[in-house]
Amino acid sequence: MAKKLVIKVTAGTDAPERCSQAFTVAAVAVASGVEVSLWLTGESSWFALPGRAAEFELPQAAPLPDLIDSIIAAGRITLCTQCAARRDITEKDVLAGVRIAGAQVFVQEAMTDGVQALVY
Repeated sequence: MAKKLVIKVTAGTDAPERCSQAFTVAAVAVASGVEVSLWLTGESSWFALPGRAAEFELPQAAPLPDLIDSIIAAGRITLCTQCAARRDITEKDVLAGVRIAGAQVFVQEAMTDGVQALVY
């Protein structure tokens, strides 16, 4: 099993099933003891803001706020620097435990030995 799982989620309310799948995989991996780094890019960027995940609904899916809480508690959530800038999101705007970082950090995480990377 990979020592670390890096997941990049590009979908938000525009593709709810793909979005939910990324958060679900991340939360299950965290619960299984895997080190998880979830990257929010594109439309998923909005879920870095307080209250936004509560607006997300998908039948038969775990509530997004619960998934985010579990990922932050034992993993890491990162908002893409450029995606944040395009949406006027700053460090002071995001949920506690969410960092903003760029492509260089993503590549560094994804290229580490023992890492498995997924894109949704």
